[in-house]
Amino acid sequence: MRLTNILNGQHFGNLAKVHGIVTYKISPFEQRAFAGAISHGLPNIFRRVRSNVFTVAPPFIIGYLIYNMVEAEHHHLTRKNPAEFANDE
Repeated sequence: MRLTNILNGQHFGNLAKVHGIVTYKISPFEQRAFAGAISHGLPNIFRRVRSNVFTVAPPFIIGYLIYNMVEAEHHHLTRKNPAEFANDE
């Protein structure tokens, strides 16, 4: 059997006939993708952030302080001391 006879006039989702599996679909015109996004979604975001801020923020703050301290010390160690070059001509 040639493959073109099987695929002739079929859409990609209907290439095979599967028996014994029931699928349910809703029309894209009946779906409401952003239903309740503002009334339920935004308060949920604020609730989640408020509940996790004390577990996530302290490691980031400590990490930033360590990074800032190490960068300042590195900058200090890479500078030349002007007193060492006072007698150069």
